Amino acid sequence: MKPSPSQVHVNRPLSILSIAFMQSLEGFVADKVFPVISVEKQSDLYYEYARGDWNRNQMRKRAPGAESAGGVYSVSNTPYLCDVFALHKDIPDQVRANADSVFSLDSEGTEFLSRQALLNREIEFSTNFFKAGVWTTDITGVAAAPGASQVLQWNDPNSSPIENIRAAKLAVLLSTGLKPNKLTIGAQVWNALVDHPDVLDRIKHTAGTDRPAIVTKQAFAALVELEEILVMESIQNTAGEGLADSNAFIGGKRALLSYAPARAGLMTASAGYTFAWRGYLGNTQASAVSRFRLERNKVDRLEIEAAFDQKRVAADLGYFFASIVA
Repeated sequence: MKPSPSQVHVNRPLSILSIAFMQSLEGFVADKVFPVISVEKQSDLYYEYARGDWNRNQMRKRAPGAESAGGVYSVSNTPYLCDVFALHKDIPDQVRANADSVFSLDSEGTEFLSRQALLNREIEFSTNFFKAGVWTTDITGVAAAPGASQVLQWNDPNSSPIENIRAAKLAVLLSTGLKPNKLTIGAQVWNALVDHPDVLDRIKHTAGTDRPAIVTKQAFAALVELEEILVMESIQNTAGEGLADSNAFIGGKRALLSYAPARAGLMTASAGYTFAWRGYLGNTQASAVSRFRLERNKVDRLEIEAAFDQKRVAADLGYFFASIVA
């Protein structure tokens, strides 16, 4: 048959579809574990009140005509320092002039840099705080015969994740007077929990003929009396450019039970805070994108800067589970 289909049509890129593997924003949780507090200066101090003074009963009986007992509490200060991270994406004039209409180079570059900043902050959190040796209590998951500071891994149907979490909550409450309200877990941990028989058994009575027993984050949070379950679904590719992808979940097979307030403020405790340098970036989001011209190179440069300090504030307000699934 002539002419053939290829002779009457020249293939060209679609203007209504392109493919980019952008991770869901929901999978980045660092700023939810450590609430963001914006600060004017790169470094400063914050005050800490001694916990024991507030939980010690200093009231005394008062005899007629006698003075009341005097109460005391001590205050210390702790420094923070916001490091600055940066990355740029250049758009050469030649590339811009030759780009098809499907490309929106400025918005694409901004989106790319913004995701890079989120990825970096998530990795910083995981590397520095989502690990053993940071929090007061470390528990390790094992495949069998758990000993001291160990529990059976939660992928085992004979394990007790609900009891483990409740015991951890009680331990933190006893140590600090504050009840943990967040559980941060790796994606593989959540995958094990949603199929755990103890979890399914406790929610099955909420199911109906048109409502299967599905373990949602909200349902599990209610089950263990927490405000929020945060699942670290973000991934990192550690392979170099041009090599086969080498992806891993940033959260790994770990879990952190912690306390965080709804918002930062005076006399407000938290397991950790993210100090964002507003005085430099001009916003409260810990990062900002700028666009400027490099005439010598004939390029428009998009540049993102992030200025923050993720800081553990109270080690006792975190309770860590390592290798909690196989």
